[in-house]
Amino acid sequence: MTARGWRPAGLPDWTGNCPGVRLLCVTTVLGALTRDGRLLFFTRSVRLFAYGALSVVLVLYLTGLGLTAGQTGLLLSLTLAGDVAVSLFLTTRADRLGRRRTLAVGALLMAAAAVAFLATRNFALLVVAGTIGVVSPSGNEVGPFWPIEQAGLAEIVAPPARIGVFAWYQLVGALATAAGALAGGFLAQGLQRAAYTPVASYQAVVLLYAALGLLLAASFLSVSRSVEPGGDASRAPADAWGLHRSQRVVAKLASLFALDAFAGGFVVQSFAAYWFYLRFGVRPAALGGIFFGANVLAGVSALLATRLAARIGLVRTMVFTHLPSNALLMLVPLMPTLPLAVIVLFARFSISQMDVPTRQAYVLAVVAPEERSAAAGITGVARTAGAAIAPLFAGWMFASARMWNWPFFIAGGLKIGYDLMLYRGFSERDAQVRSEG
Repeated sequence: MTARGWRPAGLPDWTGNCPGVRLLCVTTVLGALTRDGRLLFFTRSVRLFAYGALSVVLVLYLTGLGLTAGQTGLLLSLTLAGDVAVSLFLTTRADRLGRRRTLAVGALLMAAAAVAFLATRNFALLVVAGTIGVVSPSGNEVGPFWPIEQAGLAEIVAPPARIGVFAWYQLVGALATAAGALAGGFLAQGLQRAAYTPVASYQAVVLLYAALGLLLAASFLSVSRSVEPGGDASRAPADAWGLHRSQRVVAKLASLFALDAFAGGFVVQSFAAYWFYLRFGVRPAALGGIFFGANVLAGVSALLATRLAARIGLVRTMVFTHLPSNALLMLVPLMPTLPLAVIVLFARFSISQMDVPTRQAYVLAVVAPEERSAAAGITGVARTAGAAIAPLFAGWMFASARMWNWPFFIAGGLKIGYDLMLYRGFSERDAQVRSEG
């Protein structure tokens, strides 16, 4: 059964055999999408731009307000914990409340959190705002957006096209994050050169985040009903989590994804930027440039995953690209100079995101069609929950100069453990998925 709005005639082989220059077929991808699909690409771009801009200056802003490194880590952990609660509440109700309406609510929570961060320096109030609102310390996806958008895309994109669309979706998001990081860093440093205080320059970035949240809400309301669940939503499974046949596999995947995200939480982009600042004294504009390049490389790596997955399978692509990426992550703090540290960081990012579109496609492939929204939401919430805990410990480590490098070692080691467990638990099922797909 094809997705609504899909136009199969003349489209490429979505396993990667694009006509012409294979990795540059963005016009083919966008041409294959309906207006709603292009709007969802736009909303992802706006959101990830906002996340990227804020992540570069967030820790600098909070410490500039007078918070200690430990308090900042606690705040970021509670912020991510709040994102878990918000995501779980909204994603499990989106099909009943309406996906567009739910996405708009999430965008308004982004704007509300930014306004609160501008309005107070009180730690308790900042915790409340960060917990209820939607803030991304890492520059990566948080909140209810991606699971609901993923379900919406499944309504308008045919199954053979999904991994290709997800790869480009990942690239668009990575480029937006990179542009946001660059813009946030240059905006802050430009204002400081114009005699603004550092805190005032960071506040301008927070204000930009709030404005983009409002733009995002308006954009979601412009999407048509084509992204809403097909048929009668009341016929969805009665299970409170929206699952009926795939509880076991979703639980196993969610636990593994939570471990991976917990590991990544030690080196979220905000803390990675802070490490470069502490270790080498890198200024905001240079930080923006570093993470611009890193995120561009990460996005391009997602495109390479499409062809690799067609050859060796989804799980093998996830594991075989993630293992060297994590080894490189552990090498970053061992580099004696800034150029060498940046080179190793770039090498890591050049293969670090190849598991993302494959992971998304794998989750959709191993559950029943009527369980996809719930499975995407639950695994997404599990990742956010895992990521929420680690910044608390990372903040304590950054409070001591002797422990600045530890988050990189812990993150890399835990991620390697995740890769090995994922391969052991799902490599055989991966072969089944390939034979069925």
